[in-house]
Amino acid sequence: MAPNLDNSGTAFLVVIMAGLSTAIGAAVVFEPRMVKLASKPVLAAGLGFSGGVMMYVSFAEIFPESRTLFEEHGLDKALAYFWATFCVFSGMLLLRVMAFVVHLLDKDEVHEGQAPHEIEAAKNGETETTAEAPKVEERSLSPRREAQKLKVIGLQTALAIAIHNVPEGLAGYVGTLADPTVGITLSVAIAIHNIPEGLCVALPIYYATGSRLKGFTLALVSGFAEPVGALMAWAIIKGTGEDMSYAVYAVLFGVVTGMMIMITLHELIPVAMRYDPQNKVTTNCMVVGMAVMAASLCLFQV
Repeated sequence: MAPNLDNSGTAFLVVIMAGLSTAIGAAVVFEPRMVKLASKPVLAAGLGFSGGVMMYVSFAEIFPESRTLFEEHGLDKALAYFWATFCVFSGMLLLRVMAFVVHLLDKDEVHEGQAPHEIEAAKNGETETTAEAPKVEERSLSPRREAQKLKVIGLQTALAIAIHNVPEGLAGYVGTLADPTVGITLSVAIAIHNIPEGLCVALPIYYATGSRLKGFTLALVSGFAEPVGALMAWAIIKGTGEDMSYAVYAVLFGVVTGMMIMITLHELIPVAMRYDPQNKVTTNCMVVGMAVMAASLCLFQV
């Protein structure tokens, strides 16, 4: 039996909650002392954990679901496997194209690999080491120019994060339609890595404008791109005129699998490794994330 829209309300709710998690990170601007708690090992651990959850659920749950739905649609096993695989790589390609667009919008990728307290230090003209600040001469900019630069960084980061949050919202929505347990666990993983993203948007805007509320609000808005992704998935399903269309769900599940794999490989793990270049916590936390996802699936099989 194909999934249906009976879980649509729950799916929208979990995606909205995941998107709102950017507000948790952004709220740190109201208490700057909390910024120092977001150290590189902590951020790397969170990203590794999220990557483990997303990789495991992609291969263990959503890809098999896509293949099964193609079979339910009437294809034999070989063709079902082929088309499910084709959809996976199509999703990976789509995400890669989106990543290219993000790179055009955020060429410097200033937010990646910097802990929030380092963004704060950069604002104050401080650096941890000379090696980590190859553009020292830019620190001598006038306060007005420095504020403008930080504002541009914050706006670029917000737009880039909003774009890459769209497929995450789509993934959370489709995952919840397939199995609420899968969707909720997946959205928790997405929420974990949305927290530092909220910080990375809010801090530069706060330091550029002096307004905590502006930084917080922009980060919150970037997080609402995830419900947009969920709405896109709902529109695609409703657009077929058949809530129970095996083919539509099969394609969506395959594409979402590819998107989640590419998010993990292209975004989560590389950024985690920049925070944790000696890999002291990233791989271990990725395995822990896989184990948590596997345990949750096993428990709900009982």
